[in-house]
Amino acid sequence: MTGQMCWLSSFGSEHKVLHLRLQSHQPWRPYNSSPLAVPDYDVPGGSKGMATYHFLYKAGWQLLSSQAAKKLTITPQQQDAA
Repeated sequence: MTGQMCWLSSFGSEHKVLHLRLQSHQPWRPYNSSPLAVPDYDVPGGSKGMATYHFLYKAGWQLLSSQAAKKLTITPQQQDAA
């Protein structure tokens, strides 16, 4: 099983957190809400989700830039209009 990953700001924070989705039509979800998440590295100030990123990248997951991820995200309003 492969999917997509990107680093997005969460809840108005300037710090980016790894987000995942299995299918390109699904919304982005924080990595720690996924059963695929692995425990974070014990590094003070380290990026949240870096261990999960390494694990999924090795498994063939695609990393998208934050800009590309925002452009490719389909909002519920867009789905209703279709």
